[in-house]
Amino acid sequence: MINRTVTLNTSLMLLAGVLASGILVLRAGAQSPAPAGIAAPAATPTAAAEAAYRRLPGRMQNRAHAYYGLVWGVEALSVKAVESGEIIRFSYHVIDADKAKTLNDKQVDPALIAPEKGVKLVVPSLEQVGMLRQMSTPIEGKSYWMAFSNSGRLVRRGDHVNIVIGQFHADNLVVE
Repeated sequence: MINRTVTLNTSLMLLAGVLASGILVLRAGAQSPAPAGIAAPAATPTAAAEAAYRRLPGRMQNRAHAYYGLVWGVEALSVKAVESGEIIRFSYHVIDADKAKTLNDKQVDPALIAPEKGVKLVVPSLEQVGMLRQMSTPIEGKSYWMAFSNSGRLVRRGDHVNIVIGQFHADNLVVE
């Protein structure tokens, strides 16, 4: 339990640092116009500032975050390339178990769609293990995941993908 708390606290501190650095980068680029008669210096952001801004993962907008929480009962949606990119892992945190039942429904086959690449990934089913997803009844406060097979590594970090599970659609998520 202590390990999970330490890991969670560390993750939250890292997230706060990333968000704070993103705000600093955005504020550094904003300048007010120069008064009349005074020539304004050329606004040329440094290459390091531009590179730092481009590396930030796409964050979900507040409206989308509220939508998934209110309608589907989930939050903290994330898509990550794991196992050297051979697997794409979609995870989410349940805040309302009744609304989140659709995501764990055994009858519905989930799909990860990368529209830019024209690729649709599915959850593989292994002989000894079964489907690489959690299909138990969701419990509030717990996180769940599913893994999509990415043979050939067609979907990579930075790609925008859509997750479709029955009526549930999470669009424009960025692969981390």
